[in-house]
Amino acid sequence: MTKKEIQDQIAFLKSDYIRIQGDLDKLEAAGGNIQNAEEQLARMEKELKELNQQLAKAEK
Repeated sequence: MTKKEIQDQIAFLKSDYIRIQGDLDKLEAAGGNIQNAEEQLARMEKELKELNQQLAKAEK
């Protein structure tokens, strides 16, 4: 994966993360089940960490 592809994927994940976080806030305020949203956010955080590591290696 090229540096640009990694950066694009990071940007996409960040925007998706923000959207899901907003949905989570709404669910929590309405007393809904937030477990799935929390699990999605945890997976995305792990993926972002891995992508940032790949980006650091690509920049060397």
